[in-house]
Amino acid sequence: MIIGLTGGIGSGKTAVSDSFESLGIDVVDADLASRVVVQKGKPCLLKIAQHFGEDILTKEAELDRAKLREIIFKSEEEKNWLESLLHPAIANQIQDELNASKSPYTILVSPLLLETNQKDFCSKVLAVDVPVETQVERTLKRDGVSKEQVQAIINSQISRNDRLNLADEVIVNDGTLEDLEIAVKILHEKFLSL
Repeated sequence: MIIGLTGGIGSGKTAVSDSFESLGIDVVDADLASRVVVQKGKPCLLKIAQHFGEDILTKEAELDRAKLREIIFKSEEEKNWLESLLHPAIANQIQDELNASKSPYTILVSPLLLETNQKDFCSKVLAVDVPVETQVERTLKRDGVSKEQVQAIINSQISRNDRLNLADEVIVNDGTLEDLEIAVKILHEKFLSL
């Protein structure tokens, strides 16, 4: 059984997935899979460099994520081009990692689970929820980006209401880390019994 774990930026997906991992559950992270497909020497990175030019790469010939992020948030056309290249490669990487899982169920963490076909991998969807103000505050503190950039990311994700309506389970992450771990343990027992 695969549980899709999603939530807006700054909602606490990593804290939730870390809690599941500490309970012996395999976690597949779509963000990590998306990094694997653009590693040095991978076909996707070569195509990105051909499309955007060599200055999209760092001195170490790795992807300059900040530069790429700037481009795709300014141009819908470039964002669409990039997604059409990366989404199939990421889906294949995720599928390989899900197939390798050995735990009683697997957590697939993805900020874009509901916006992409990644939800098709999942039996259930678990959303981590916090108020938008909390998302902005946490992301500013964590990533050191502008408030406008955080808002652009939030706007590019499915709305909070839609996410909650599509979720089978919800963890409200507005308390302490201990509260969060208790909520995860309760869901863990529930998932084991399914």
